[in-house]
Amino acid sequence: MTGSSAPFVVALAAGLLGAVAGIALPRRVRPLGAGVCTAVSGAAGVVAGVAAFAGHPWSAWLPDVVPLAGTRLAVDGLGGLFIAVTGAVGVCAGVYGIAYCRPHGDHALDGRAVQAVTPLFLASMLLVPAAASVTTFLLAWELMAVASLLLVLAEHRHRTSVREAGLWYAVMTQLGMVVLLGGLVGFAAAAHGESFARLREAGRGLSPGVRAAVFLAVFVGCASKAGIVPLHVWLPRAHPEAPAHVSALMSAAMVNLGVYGIVRVGFDLLGGGPAWWWLLVLAAGAGSALYGILQAAVATDLKRLLAYSTCENMGLVLIGVGAAGLLDRAGARPLAALAMTAALLHLVNHSGFKTLLFLAAGSVVRAAGTGDLDALGGLRTRMPVTTVLFGLGALGASALPLGNGFVSEWLLLQGLVKALGSGGTAVAVTMPLAVAVVALTAGLAVATFVKAFGVGFLARARSEKAERATESPRAMLLGMSLAAACCVVLALGPVSVLPGIARAVRVVVPGPDAVTGPVTLRLHGVASTLSPLWIAVALILVLAVLRVTVMRRARRRARLWDCGMGPTSARMEYTATSFAEPLQRVFDNVLAPETDVDVTPLAESAYLVESVTYRARLGDRIEHRIYRPVIAAAAWFGRVARGLGNGSVHRYLGYGFCAFTGVLIVLAVTR
Repeated sequence: MTGSSAPFVVALAAGLLGAVAGIALPRRVRPLGAGVCTAVSGAAGVVAGVAAFAGHPWSAWLPDVVPLAGTRLAVDGLGGLFIAVTGAVGVCAGVYGIAYCRPHGDHALDGRAVQAVTPLFLASMLLVPAAASVTTFLLAWELMAVASLLLVLAEHRHRTSVREAGLWYAVMTQLGMVVLLGGLVGFAAAAHGESFARLREAGRGLSPGVRAAVFLAVFVGCASKAGIVPLHVWLPRAHPEAPAHVSALMSAAMVNLGVYGIVRVGFDLLGGGPAWWWLLVLAAGAGSALYGILQAAVATDLKRLLAYSTCENMGLVLIGVGAAGLLDRAGARPLAALAMTAALLHLVNHSGFKTLLFLAAGSVVRAAGTGDLDALGGLRTRMPVTTVLFGLGALGASALPLGNGFVSEWLLLQGLVKALGSGGTAVAVTMPLAVAVVALTAGLAVATFVKAFGVGFLARARSEKAERATESPRAMLLGMSLAAACCVVLALGPVSVLPGIARAVRVVVPGPDAVTGPVTLRLHGVASTLSPLWIAVALILVLAVLRVTVMRRARRRARLWDCGMGPTSARMEYTATSFAEPLQRVFDNVLAPETDVDVTPLAESAYLVESVTYRARLGDRIEHRIYRPVIAAAAWFGRVARGLGNGSVHRYLGYGFCAFTGVLIVLAVTR
């Protein structure tokens, strides 16, 4: 190891110390000890990541940590970026968890399991981008999966839905792990070595069939972790049931590592591939972005809405990754670098505003007892700080100016638009479609977060719990404020992170920096510029002029026109369901809502109606069309297979004989 690896060692040591604190400390100080250690681990991770993508990479070989295979670690610009982002999310989540995990009503997360596993979860996520061998990578990946599963199940004693979500997550994450294991082990066998250096040397020389099999296996396994449609079904179940700071870690840090795996293997270890690889990545990203934002637009549960928003934003990131691979294959390397820069910048921005949004959503659920937008409202006056912070996060997620999501989506659109004449037929056909998808998702994202913010915070309270909501404790507000500060810096000064992103991009797409400039962003090889800071200054000046010229005029107070019906009430305002109803009608064929109307007549006469009940349900169509039939088939096979095990030794010997004979026949035919 070298001196530049010291912060990374501190990050891992703080994570282990936090696990010990979560087990050993008394209950009343347990959240404080574990939260501080988690925050310290995250802060050290930020320092380690920044040092790596600032030009100080390092590597280490620890032969005695894991038997036989040993442990290989190496952090370059690409890994450093993901380590820094993961650490920053960990700082916010750790500080927030100090107060969030204290007992509050029926809410109690100060048990040993949650407090010990949270810092371990962060440490395992820091290890994944630092792994430099197949064994180390898979061990860190599995530790991350198991730790996150335990945290999803933290409140399984209180809600049956937690157990169901945990089961879905366990099955999907382990299936993804099996596919990823097969791909990387096959890669190591074909390369005659498991270190990433050996894989990098042998990657380009493998046969096209082996390369394609490895890439497809890694893509499926990592896309499942990233929540890409149709492998996303665990995400809208697990995120709403997990504690808020765990949801932030999963949605703003863990899903990023799925993208890391695709980029590391596809670009770095395999050295790129044919156009169809990247068309597949781009198509998966486009489908995930569209389907995710449509589901978010009609969702009424706040955390479920944010979970589907994660599907959308990871889809946008994969659109950039796929476009980069396609353009690199076509020889347009400057545009490929621009697309990859946009993808990684959007990944960083998404981590910022999604951390803020999930932490704010956790504060709302903790204070009001529900995340149902149809039962919320009135939080602007009862939780003013949380309202402002959620609004800032919603601005970033909407990709509007002054929000941190705006710059990265603008860069992505620039790269896609300028690529129209830079390649063959594949580029000419896919880039306009990708532009249309990004534009449509941006519009739907605005509608989604206008609904979430307007109905949930600005409207009148619709329940007694919402009326009794109080502001969150200071530690929770501090954790949210740290995330909000990151969002502001990324929105006004993206140049602060662009040099690091450029070094990460050069690992996979060598060449000059795609975006430069101290204040105004200038695109390399593209006649286009943008200055987020000057846009913010211009908007502030316009608002100041409007305040002086318009708002200072003499005003006369008058009662709002109410059509003669009297003062408005909460029942007269839009709910989240009614707000999304026009969008639901437009995309009826995609969303496939289930509606049911029950008319109950009076006993005296069938012509007189006692009540009319209308029920509408918007499920996940992909889950119902793909996963439910598979689950039903597996259940049927399980029932049928019970008859195979009747306890007869002779039958079991017959099974063994048939299996052995079948293997011999296959070997005789194939060899």
